[in-house]
Amino acid sequence: QEQLVESGGGLVQPGGSLRLSCKPSGFTWNYNAAGWFREVPGRGRVGVSCIGVTDDKTYYSNSAKGRFTISRDNASNTTYLQMNDLKPEDTAVYYCALSNSKYWICDNYGMDYWGKGIQVTVSS
Repeated sequence: QEQLVESGGGLVQPGGSLRLSCKPSGFTWNYNAAGWFREVPGRGRVGVSCIGVTDDKTYYSNSAKGRFTISRDNASNTTYLQMNDLKPEDTAVYYCALSNSKYWICDNYGMDYWGKGIQVTVSS
């Protein structure tokens, strides 16, 4: 059974850090990019950061630039999102997603498989 195992969410104070992890399980197809998206009720789901599997090309949203870092561990097939200097406006459900396109785009329509999401809450 295909699934994306997401972990690392939780409650953190403003200025704190979290590291999200995403590990595919049971997949029989190769994917070309992995990314993290977030959703706030009423605002839709938006791309935070994505990374290419073969070329490590990265994308960051404006809100993520300078604070978040996406990376991959090919040995464990895990994608990470290191989030530093977290702000209350980063509070959202974060989703891991995969794209099997060579010409991937870090948006909702560019992804082919989604995780179930994990909650990140930034609050004092």
